[in-house]
Amino acid sequence: MDKLQTLRGVAFDLDGTLVDSAPGLTAAVDSALYALELPVAGEERVVTWIGNGADVLMERALAWSRQERATQRAAQGKPSVDHADIPQDEQLRVLRRLFDRYYAEFAEEGSFLFPHVEQTLTALHDKGLPLALVTNKPTPFVAPLLESLGIARFFSVVIGGDDVQNKKPHPEPLLLVAKRLEIEPAELLFVGDSRNDIQAAQAAGCCSVGLTYGYNYGESIALSSPDYIFDQFNELLPALGLPHSENQELEND
Repeated sequence: MDKLQTLRGVAFDLDGTLVDSAPGLTAAVDSALYALELPVAGEERVVTWIGNGADVLMERALAWSRQERATQRAAQGKPSVDHADIPQDEQLRVLRRLFDRYYAEFAEEGSFLFPHVEQTLTALHDKGLPLALVTNKPTPFVAPLLESLGIARFFSVVIGGDDVQNKKPHPEPLLLVAKRLEIEPAELLFVGDSRNDIQAAQAAGCCSVGLTYGYNYGESIALSSPDYIFDQFNELLPALGLPHSENQELEND
């Protein structure tokens, strides 16, 4: 793992990497759809829409829900389009506002750290390695969520979806992290679970780790060709040079 020996900082994706946020996101998405009297999606479907920020999440949810409703109406012998419906663009604006309102209610209780995350971040932080967070999640939700999960203290740089003009898979967020950490992009490792994360790292010139357990549109992270692939979060520890005994203790927690 030669590329990992010259690193001077590590950045992490949030949803699907550090945090299982699907329950909270699903509750907010389905509550917003229900408020507009549209079919709700359920967690199995919502997880395939996560990764490109709230606007795209709402676009995917609305497109699916409108199609589902049209199918249901056709099965009932009704016209596929209800002419009393508000225009789709207006529906999308309303849906996004509703999502923000509901997600503010569900984000904390519907988000959980994946196994080994807190212990591994503690070990990396104690080693003195600068840590950053890069997420497409709307910025106002990020800090409260990190605080509620008890991991805010680990990150010296936090970049939310509203902090950049171009979200992942664009390299802008990672280039901004490297600038703020005062390191070269090649000295930054980015750890994520989806093709957006790996593409952003590749475009920025960063080393990348792809995790197999997160949200990646139903496809294997290997298809995105990250530099390294890990099945568990704490595999970062031996890869980044922490003693094996310390890694073993964390595994046994």
